[in-house]
Amino acid sequence: MMTLPEFAVLGHPNEGKSSVVSTLAEDDRIQVSPVPGETRVSKSYSVTMDDKEIIRFVDTPGFQVPRQTLSWFRKNPGPDMVVQFIAEHEKDPFFADECELLTPVANGAGIIYVVDGSRPIREDDLAEMEILRLTGRPRMAIINSKSDTRDNTAAWKEEFRKFFNVVRIFNSNQADFYERIRLLESLKAIDQDIEPLMEGVIQAFNMEWEKRNRMACAYIVHGMEQSLTFSLSRRLKSDMDPVTLKEDLTREYQKKIRDIEQKMFGHIRSLFRHHLYDYPLPACSILRHDLFSDQTWEMLGLTRAQAATAGAVLGGTLGAVLDTAAAGITFGIFTAIGSAVGAGSAFMGIRRLANASSGLGGDRVQVGPNENIQFLYILLDRALLYYTHMSRRAHGRRDVPDTDSQLVSKGEKAGISTLLTTKQHRVCMEFFKACRKKSSTPGKQHSPSFGLLVAALLEDILKRRINP
Repeated sequence: MMTLPEFAVLGHPNEGKSSVVSTLAEDDRIQVSPVPGETRVSKSYSVTMDDKEIIRFVDTPGFQVPRQTLSWFRKNPGPDMVVQFIAEHEKDPFFADECELLTPVANGAGIIYVVDGSRPIREDDLAEMEILRLTGRPRMAIINSKSDTRDNTAAWKEEFRKFFNVVRIFNSNQADFYERIRLLESLKAIDQDIEPLMEGVIQAFNMEWEKRNRMACAYIVHGMEQSLTFSLSRRLKSDMDPVTLKEDLTREYQKKIRDIEQKMFGHIRSLFRHHLYDYPLPACSILRHDLFSDQTWEMLGLTRAQAATAGAVLGGTLGAVLDTAAAGITFGIFTAIGSAVGAGSAFMGIRRLANASSGLGGDRVQVGPNENIQFLYILLDRALLYYTHMSRRAHGRRDVPDTDSQLVSKGEKAGISTLLTTKQHRVCMEFFKACRKKSSTPGKQHSPSFGLLVAALLEDILKRRINP
């Protein structure tokens, strides 16, 4: 009896078998090629969760001589026909691929048969299906459509019902986490003995993705907190030009913030097991623009009206503190000034970074922390966009997408910041204020509410309730 679920992925050459294995196993090391016959040797790929192997998929060569193989099967019926076929033909080059692909089946693996649903059914396909039926092994058929212009799915489904326990449409280039879970759910139905094993696999997958979301949330919040609290300060010596020092510090500041963001991106990419394949972002992706570019600040973050409102709220809060300190004698003048300054600075981008100060240690120039609330929303939008790419990217996909998840017209925003509710904006502003306090009081923790907000946004993205 099978103790670890194992499935051999079989089919004709160039039907997408390796792509299916790569996506199901979350392994981008698997060679995927448009050239038929690229896979010549069967190879197992295990899915591990917390260092425990939970399921195994075997990538196999494609059928080469199915009609001749079927002829032998019909002449030699019996419960051990697969083992006998391999024993008789293992040294025969004519049947080399058939022996290789049938070996995991002979060893007890279940069968996942993959076809390209965009092409019509051929005689060789019928021979392959009959071979797999005669093996007696639990089996599922997958229609992996490789073309958007041709579709023979209906014909494939009708034929598959004669040979397979379960039939599913599964596009290995687009399958997200929930589509993979649905396929694993279907595998439970191919044999009653497999059902409890697959229940454990599905539970492990769900727990693993919950863990990834928690870790992604932690990386995003930590990276944003680092970026929002970071500052640089240098003493201004007598032989220094203050403008040049400010420019140098600004460049150094921006590099540090970029490094923080890239480290965060790297952690997220690793969480979703995109390791070997150098996944390029879409050609027109907003993430291809520099964090501090005008394009980024134009297309991400809040609208001008939203930024003005947020800045006014933050500025008003600061003014209210000053009014209280003056025992009300100011008659609210500081609150009015603070609101006006905050509203104006909220869409001034990164330009208000440098400050000059004097003290016992002499004149100093400081760059950061960025006091623009818009900076928080820029960082948040970029983090969520990157998370979307990594969490939804199928591991078997090797092409480069043409666009981001949505096209953005001039003047529109591409992130989700503009879609947040009033309550969610309040959480963001509390986090921003907490970060500003932390920059002057090291060790102060960020608002826990912001972490809960990010976690909820990640869950919504994963379930496609929002599409940044």
